Amino acid sequence: MTRRYILALIALVVSTSAVWAQEYNQLNDDGTFTGANDAFGGRRDSTKHKDKVIPKGLKVWTVDERFGDITAARPDTLSHMFMNSIFTSGTRGEYNTTGNLGAPRINRVFADRPLDGQFIFTQPYDYFVQPVSTFRFTNTLSPITNLTYNECGDRTNGEDHLKALFGVNAGKDLGMGFKFDYIYGRGYYQNQSTSHFNYTMYASYLGERYNAHFLFSTNHQKVTENGGITDDRYITHPEVFNDDFGENEIPTVLEQNWNRNDNQHIFFTHRYNVGFNRKVKMTEEEIKARKFAIESKKENEKARLKEQAQRKARKDGKDFDEEEFDRKGKVFSGRPTDAKIAGEEPVADKTGNKEGRIAVSGKDQADSLASSTMAKASVDTTWMKNEYVPVTSFIHTLKFDNYRRIYEAYKTPENYYLSKYDIDEHFGGDSIYDKTRHYSLRNTLAIAMLEGFNKWAKAGLKVFATSELRHFAMPALNGGTDSYNEHNLSIGGQLIKTEGKTFHYNATAEAWLTGEDAGQLKVDGNADLNFKLFGDTVQLAAKAYFYRLNPTFFYRHYHSKHLWWDNELSKETRTRIEGIFSLRKTKTTLRVAVDNISNYTYFAQKYNITENFGRTGTTVNVKQHSDNISMLTLQLGQDFKLGPLYWENLITYQKSSNDDILAVPQLNAYTNLYLRFKIARVLKVDLGADARYFTKYKAQDYSPALGQYTVQDNGDANVKTGNYPIVNVYANMHLKQTRFFIMMSHVNASNGEYFLTPHYPINTRILRFGLSWNFFN
Repeated sequence: MTRRYILALIALVVSTSAVWAQEYNQLNDDGTFTGANDAFGGRRDSTKHKDKVIPKGLKVWTVDERFGDITAARPDTLSHMFMNSIFTSGTRGEYNTTGNLGAPRINRVFADRPLDGQFIFTQPYDYFVQPVSTFRFTNTLSPITNLTYNECGDRTNGEDHLKALFGVNAGKDLGMGFKFDYIYGRGYYQNQSTSHFNYTMYASYLGERYNAHFLFSTNHQKVTENGGITDDRYITHPEVFNDDFGENEIPTVLEQNWNRNDNQHIFFTHRYNVGFNRKVKMTEEEIKARKFAIESKKENEKARLKEQAQRKARKDGKDFDEEEFDRKGKVFSGRPTDAKIAGEEPVADKTGNKEGRIAVSGKDQADSLASSTMAKASVDTTWMKNEYVPVTSFIHTLKFDNYRRIYEAYKTPENYYLSKYDIDEHFGGDSIYDKTRHYSLRNTLAIAMLEGFNKWAKAGLKVFATSELRHFAMPALNGGTDSYNEHNLSIGGQLIKTEGKTFHYNATAEAWLTGEDAGQLKVDGNADLNFKLFGDTVQLAAKAYFYRLNPTFFYRHYHSKHLWWDNELSKETRTRIEGIFSLRKTKTTLRVAVDNISNYTYFAQKYNITENFGRTGTTVNVKQHSDNISMLTLQLGQDFKLGPLYWENLITYQKSSNDDILAVPQLNAYTNLYLRFKIARVLKVDLGADARYFTKYKAQDYSPALGQYTVQDNGDANVKTGNYPIVNVYANMHLKQTRFFIMMSHVNASNGEYFLTPHYPINTRILRFGLSWNFFN
């Protein structure tokens, strides 16, 4: 309870200080900053010179993992839906989890699931382990710091999540910073605690000819595995038990079992641009920025001179004359009017004229000079800038990933596993210490002909080659280690158009020539068309892909004390056709996707539930379904607004042709109803409730020994989850540079089937707090 009072006190202090300190800048809904004191976003620094202006401005972007192409993004500073950003189950509750903060998860919407990577063990933690393609690089006019914290519960149970981000620039081209992320979920049920630590450093350089992005991150993850509760009736029908069990008293299948993941990542992409220079008009934003920079320079220079004059007056024992200083010390273009320009004076010639000045010797010449001056004054004085136009880019991208995974157990129920393999045991007896290592090194070389350097260059063209070295190590029979090395070479090309407002497209193809993945093929395409219709902006977008891929390594090989396979698998073929229709004014989005998969490869888990609700004969196998499986996805997003009342909805319908292998809920829905208003004209409040719901289906089971979601393979003992709404009530607030919320999650908690994953109940009613604060200095 102490942390709750502290957090409430912080929110109160922040609110009070921001109301009274109106000179601080405001964070807009789109994530940009505008200033109350000037048009470009600056504030006075009272800690140094009184009149010094601190400029504010923040741009963020993401980069493509293959080419390092930049895509503009919004800063992670939006207040809308901030209260839901804390959930491992997703902003709109679209993920199944095992119940705790930072727990493994899987998306219920099949069309939004990513493809399997080579090291599958970190993929269920994509809430925490951030891929390169979604990391936001920064460029800021002054250093920025963001601190975000949310918590619930107490020292015995509950959740804490702390994030810190710092970004700074050294000049306009070089930006750098770091991110710190720490999750500690003690858990409300037994044996389910999580502890995740991330540290990331980044840097970017965006010069005219040379661009570079660097990213280094390290993650340490520890998850306690409890195997689910022993009997679902502790949640669904607690009245059948003589005692009233609290959440932390419900027995679980496993104890003293852990999954640990340690991984480090290095990403570096750079390019050299060859092109030409040309003069172009500045945009309004650039003109505003240039004027602001000039004014800031003038004011800062004046403040410096004023302080210098004050010190001199104090030294001479005189009073400082403010009016006299203002009269003599006015600043123009960053210099006082009575200051001398650095450099030599022009040299006078024999006629007395100084070199570089026009000599006027008669009335005709004077009239001519006046006419010329008037002509120059009538010329368009639009601000121009010198722009370097790249034509060709030479690109190199390096990506190195290093992984270690350990499944460790000191106490395993008798006959819990079906099989046992003779490997070099770390502790002996029933203890488990399954250790798996993997690293990969990928280099990509590309040449790009860029779009837009002249009116005929309507699209960009890239050709590339990628070399990838992969290494794996796992336990071997009778002790030792089995090692695998895979080296692949692929080539490909891309045709892309991103400029303009009406039509854009991107087509990319990659084929693998040699190595373990020889014969693989990936073809991706997407396009969007934007136009006006009845006063609204309409966007039609289409996506399609064709993949013929080798199942990733751990579907083909896996060695451990109780799970073991070496498989020969066929290549998996996937196709998707997707269309998206959106209307901006009515806030309507319609999405249609059709997937077809052959040789679908998946994990299947099987076990027996005993009379005492224990588990025996647990095993996981890799299976491949040779027939085609099709999936239809229909998704409708519709938002409404009536005065201060907002209603947001996202409804997804899915239909699988094989529910035994690829099961999804037919209906997945999210709705959010809230009032938006302001208090004292500065505190923006979203006060409302939201709900997430999905129909019953045979949800994916979870295997602690593998750390993966699996298909249920228990025949008639397979269970379904769903048909239970989860409702949260919240007040989400935004004040200047601060976001904070108070929420009661799962407010409708009662006896019911509140399971997302079979045998893993979610938390009951919990009071939550969260705070995010931005600092510019």
